[in-house]
Amino acid sequence: MYSFRDLFNYVKSYKEELIKGNLIAIFATLASIPIPLLIPLLIDEVLLDKRGALLNSIDYIFNYENPIFYIIITLLLTLILRGTFFLLTILQTKIFAIISKDITFKIRKRLLNHLQSVSMSEYEALGSGSVTSKFVTDINTIDNFIGASVGKFLISLFSIIGVAIILLNIHWQLGLFILFLNPIIIYFTTTLARNISKLKRIENIAIEVFQDSLSETLELFSQIRASNRELGFINGNINRAKEIRESGINFSWRSEASSKLSFTVFIVGYDIFRAITIFTVFYSDLSIGQMFAIFGYLWFMMAPFQELINIQYSYANANRSLERINDIFKLKKEPNYPHLQNPFEISKQNSIELKNISFGYGDKKILNNISLNIPAGKKVAIVGASGSGKSTLANILLGFYSIDSGDIYYDKDSIKEIGLDVVRENVSVVLQNPMLFNDTLRLNLTLNREFSDKDILKVLEIAQLSDVVENLKDGLDTVLGKNGVRLSGGQRQRVAIARTILTDPNIIILDESTSALDTQTESNLLNAIDKFLEGRTTIIIAHRASAIQKADIVYILENGKI
Repeated sequence: MYSFRDLFNYVKSYKEELIKGNLIAIFATLASIPIPLLIPLLIDEVLLDKRGALLNSIDYIFNYENPIFYIIITLLLTLILRGTFFLLTILQTKIFAIISKDITFKIRKRLLNHLQSVSMSEYEALGSGSVTSKFVTDINTIDNFIGASVGKFLISLFSIIGVAIILLNIHWQLGLFILFLNPIIIYFTTTLARNISKLKRIENIAIEVFQDSLSETLELFSQIRASNRELGFINGNINRAKEIRESGINFSWRSEASSKLSFTVFIVGYDIFRAITIFTVFYSDLSIGQMFAIFGYLWFMMAPFQELINIQYSYANANRSLERINDIFKLKKEPNYPHLQNPFEISKQNSIELKNISFGYGDKKILNNISLNIPAGKKVAIVGASGSGKSTLANILLGFYSIDSGDIYYDKDSIKEIGLDVVRENVSVVLQNPMLFNDTLRLNLTLNREFSDKDILKVLEIAQLSDVVENLKDGLDTVLGKNGVRLSGGQRQRVAIARTILTDPNIIILDESTSALDTQTESNLLNAIDKFLEGRTTIIIAHRASAIQKADIVYILENGKI
């Protein structure tokens, strides 16, 4: 879980960068603060012939008295100070951009590490579109807040403090009046920001729902088209896009209106201050040059005050994004079992025993107090009607779903003493609809493990894919497209089988893994992998009699029972 205190602690850890950034901010402020004062002083000291510190300093340095020279020197000094301020702020921005991007990287890294161990049932309930939205949209919102608050806040704050000191020195009563009204403006804009952030959250939720829906529609587009339902699904996404439009319009114009209102309040205050400053010239010793200097500082203060206002909005938006990111951290993790036993190291042939296994989604029971034995080295078929829980049983064997009661044993060792990672390293499942990466055939086979081409080509021959690879333009380095779109359904299944054979697991689960093959190809494939499966514990989940005819034991699953 994340809070603003966590973000603050992250920022504090960059001590060296913060010190450097703060020093640069101070020097940048020192370079910018005198700028509005220099030219107006010329009005008093040159035009009104009231010599003061500026002309005396120029005379002392250059020993040359000339009104035109005074103006040129003052202008050059002003330009040098502006250039210095520009360079220092760019340097400071770079330093704090590094801090900001590094922190958001750490947040993403922590989220990914958490997601790595999240329960599959929890993840499936949240949905990939929702997770993606939080990883991109919400973390970018936090990134904007960190960049604004850490970098721009310092310059803005130091600038306001510097201006306050100068205003108090020019005319302390007028300076106090100006500084007294500014907190009122900040309080007013803070209240507006808090209300506008709620609208941003609504827009983010609409974007999340749209992303989730669009992702599913695109992934299942072939099925949708086959059912002639494109219009219905596309219209559904259009309606969700409309919700983004409506919430976006609502947020955008209200946010802009709120920002403009805040700025207008400041401008109105600026006009009032100018009028009061003119009155002050009449009724006090405030000079005309000082009056123009105050005008300059009032305008100068607009930028830092606007930055502080924007930081308030950014803070409110980041607060909502933190809440949404914490939704991922609220997902329950799968059990972290200790590595006390490893039966897969002792033997390549392992038995499986399920004792009183029960599992369900909420109130709906899928498996009800199941017990069964799968002897080591045997082929065991599990058959049953659709929805009987066959695939759920396969997921439970891999620890994808946490069971409600009972236990699973591999060679008499409980899964709770082996560890889920060890089980998945030695128990491999081939799914009916395998997912493939939009990458090369090689990567889809190896999953970034190191295998020689000789080993890869050998398993491709077993999986009846040799002729397919020969016809691919770049062979093993051919990019398969999103979810293997360049392959047929049967070819994708065979790629998944080849991937499993390549890892040489102790136990193999074939979950309807040949359902997309024609009878002849299926027969050739089963005969080809028969030697590989010989003596290896194999679980076959299937409807076809051809897929289970070589099974040693057949379990029938019906109504959640064996």
